[in-house]
Amino acid sequence: MELTAEQEESARMELQTYLPLSQAVFGTLLLKSRVHADPMKVFVDNWPDFSVLVCKPTREQETDFFKDIHIFVKDKAALEKTIRNGKVFDWTQSMCVGTDLDNREIFKAVASEKQSLWRHLSLCHMMILKDLSCLPDVNCSGITLGSVNESHIQLLKQTWKFGQDNAVSMIQNMVRYFPSCCVLDAEGRPVSWVLTYASCAMGMLYTLPEHRGKGYARVVVCALAKRLYTEGYPVFCFIEEENTVSFQMFKRLGFTEDPSYRHTWFDFTPIAN
Repeated sequence: MELTAEQEESARMELQTYLPLSQAVFGTLLLKSRVHADPMKVFVDNWPDFSVLVCKPTREQETDFFKDIHIFVKDKAALEKTIRNGKVFDWTQSMCVGTDLDNREIFKAVASEKQSLWRHLSLCHMMILKDLSCLPDVNCSGITLGSVNESHIQLLKQTWKFGQDNAVSMIQNMVRYFPSCCVLDAEGRPVSWVLTYASCAMGMLYTLPEHRGKGYARVVVCALAKRLYTEGYPVFCFIEEENTVSFQMFKRLGFTEDPSYRHTWFDFTPIAN
């Protein structure tokens, strides 16, 4: 069933008891309750005692592909039933899904049954800043900070690992509605930046090659972390397992992880008849 706004608030309170495993869907519902961004539907298998919760952005065009579906799962049998439900999952469309790695085999099996090709996009550590006092002091003297704006979208698309044309709509949504931070050069152009995803996770961190080695990544991460924390949002991010440089940097900044948990993304593409 699809939740009402009042039910979403109740679900969010329930999800707090399952942190950090529920971090992505909890962050999604919290941001959704405060920011009127692109539309999103929230489904559960049962109410009020749900075992599966699905946050599903409304896809209005092909460039909405990277508006991820996020799922929280307490029971695998309920998950299997939910993702077979055509009102929740439309297997005739391409889609990108974020979930616990532990749910991989169920998604593979149902994708095969629904004649959809699946691809493992990324496997990530989830890093959380539990207390603002864990952040080190970062020297920002001589650095001009600002927020990313819509004139920067093409630059973000070109430098993001997954920044193809079908990511533009997602990036535009992030820039318009969610907190961001960037270092600006003398001409007001961003040279280092970090944004906030719809799940409330910090991400898309990048510094232009010619500006690396100056500590800009630390500066923008700390600045955005402080803003999110002050505004009452969870402060966390997903770091791909092979990205050891970022993993070590976030550890030095006071972020910690639960080593037993891995978050993963899959994309699904229907097989043409």
